[in-house]
Amino acid sequence: MAMVDVTVRGAGAFGLSIAWACAQRGAKVRVIDPYGPGAGSSGGLVGALAPHVPENWNPKKAFQFDSLIMAERFWTEVQQAGGVSAGYGRLGRLQPLNDQRTLDLAQARCETAKDLWQGKADWRVCKADDLGTWVPPSATGFVIHDTLSARMHPRRACAALVAALMAIGAEIETEGDDQGQVIHATGAAGLQELSQHFGKMVGTGVKGQAALLRFDAGAVPQIYVDGLHIIPHADGTLAIGSTSEREYDDPHSTDAQLEDVIERAQLAVPILHGAEVLERWAGVRPRAKSRAPILGAWPDRADHFIANGGFKIGFGMAPKIAQVMADLLLEGKDAIPEGFRVEDNL
Repeated sequence: MAMVDVTVRGAGAFGLSIAWACAQRGAKVRVIDPYGPGAGSSGGLVGALAPHVPENWNPKKAFQFDSLIMAERFWTEVQQAGGVSAGYGRLGRLQPLNDQRTLDLAQARCETAKDLWQGKADWRVCKADDLGTWVPPSATGFVIHDTLSARMHPRRACAALVAALMAIGAEIETEGDDQGQVIHATGAAGLQELSQHFGKMVGTGVKGQAALLRFDAGAVPQIYVDGLHIIPHADGTLAIGSTSEREYDDPHSTDAQLEDVIERAQLAVPILHGAEVLERWAGVRPRAKSRAPILGAWPDRADHFIANGGFKIGFGMAPKIAQVMADLLLEGKDAIPEGFRVEDNL
């Protein structure tokens, strides 16, 4: 018996969450990341746990729905174990409806959501005037209000997972040998490594830029408008993101594209005008070829497994991915959905 049952390489959203699920079940876990927890895209600012549109249902949408429903219990248990809050709150999301076509579509989706969301969350079309001051301007006077979307602060979530893991005896190191079963949850660099290993494009890194403002909106829904996520955090800050850049020179530099994002957010939510920008952030998010996460056994390496491709929904997918990967490693139970398997990306 190895001193360590599970070695997790990568201390981002997937790696830390899988480590937590395995440690909760009694496995001896070591997390290894040369850069420390949350050093990659999981150390960002935004933290939008947002659902897919309730239509054209498929395994990916069903999996993400399950994960969003699991999230409250997941983050509560993490906080109870380690005493650190991820800033989680299922406060919903508002989206303006600026023309008749999108209004008609949104109203039709009220019906599909009743079935697909199983009564566990609502998708409503509401009059903007009925929602108070925290509402984006809407040309039709109506907005979508869903009650499934949630927020958390990515860095605080990483810190909460680290505290919980250490509280139950897991090790978190910057270097070490592989022992026991090995999970590779190494983000964009891991996708590059997999592409080189298999001699074909498995996935790539997509740069994103985001900003953090000093603005205490209180416990209100997040806003999605003009392709932007506007996320009020529990600590009195507000995050705005993000860009999606396939071509870039410096993965960590911010530029005029972020200034445009901030300006668009202020136009969409005018009460943000004048709020101080506390931080500008850039990082590279791992996007798999299939656009779904890559999960499962590494095809030609015994006892090695892959969990990658979180892209923009890593934290939203993490509770369910942690459960599925812990099932696979500790019980030999394979519940990886269609489209998520390693071979689906090869």
